[in-house]
Amino acid sequence: MTSKRAIFEEVAADQRRKAPATGGMIDARPKGARRAIRAWLILLFALVVVMIAVGGLTRLTDSGLSITEWRPLTGALPPMDAATWASEFDKYRAIPEYQLQNRGMSLAEFQVIYWWEWGHRQLGRVIGLVWAVGFFSFLLARKIPTGWTGRLLGLGALGGLQGAIGWWMVASGLTGTALDVASYRLAIHLGLAFVILGLIAWFVFQLGRSEADLMQARRNREAGLVTATSLLIGAAGLQILLGALVAGIDAGRSYPDWPLMAGGILPPDPLSLTPIWRNFFEDAGLVQFMHRTAGYLLLLLTLGIWWRARRSPNRATRFGFNAVLAVLGVQMLLGIAAVIYSAPWHIAIVHQFFAVVLWVLILRARHQARFPVVQSLRG
Repeated sequence: MTSKRAIFEEVAADQRRKAPATGGMIDARPKGARRAIRAWLILLFALVVVMIAVGGLTRLTDSGLSITEWRPLTGALPPMDAATWASEFDKYRAIPEYQLQNRGMSLAEFQVIYWWEWGHRQLGRVIGLVWAVGFFSFLLARKIPTGWTGRLLGLGALGGLQGAIGWWMVASGLTGTALDVASYRLAIHLGLAFVILGLIAWFVFQLGRSEADLMQARRNREAGLVTATSLLIGAAGLQILLGALVAGIDAGRSYPDWPLMAGGILPPDPLSLTPIWRNFFEDAGLVQFMHRTAGYLLLLLTLGIWWRARRSPNRATRFGFNAVLAVLGVQMLLGIAAVIYSAPWHIAIVHQFFAVVLWVLILRARHQARFPVVQSLRG
């Protein structure tokens, strides 16, 4: 029979020293080098942004067809002597771009466009190397967080696919009577670049916060804004593809007036090519008209979503959508300037850069709506 204890009796020391309470899985210490992986992804993000800019300048300088072979490994070395330069120049003089557009080009002029394309391809190799070194280092050190190995491996697979699509694009301009690469292949190439960039940005947003924080924030997500922003991502992606079609056939230089086109709403003879589907890829007037129209629709959609986001109780979410609308306004002004001044390279490349900024801001706004940042009650 146990004896009764007094109210103020001291508890035994061994009973006072109880094991600390353990939390659930959400409170467990995070596994993996989230901060280091995030820094590595930020580096990859910056390299891809530079790659998109260099790719745009390569197209604007008509340099993309200067290297007529795809040599992923041996092509890393540029011509080192006069004989090799002569051989590369002979290969270029055999393609339609030289014969129909650049006949009489000197070796020195060829070297200028060659270095642009070589730099473009070399940057792609650097990106692949940075991904491989980072991924396999984290993998072998067992520092990749649970559930992230497939995502990070997928980035590398998409990068390899992007290189193959890049050559598929270049190959379209090496035969027949084409002076440039096929516009739809250029659109696929650029579109995949934005997909890769968007995935990296999303992963950076995810790794910037702990799993516990994300799981708790998801309970407060604004489902309506998340759905609306998903629609906005699709609309922005379509506009980027149309912009690539414009760039692929230099359609931005065809009708230097705004808001009309040659004095009318529609360009003259928008369906003159046969078969009819070619007009949506090859008719400069119709392609520019589609790009303009999609821009107007994108603005209306953004305004509607921004108006809805104004009612968000979260200050950071509201600011995110304000940033999207502001950058879209700048992007539209740059687009109008590109049309009026016949798309000079400096305006065209800034226009493309702001497309990158807008794309990332839309993704950021969606992330904030799905995982709202905790704010103080006074805020």
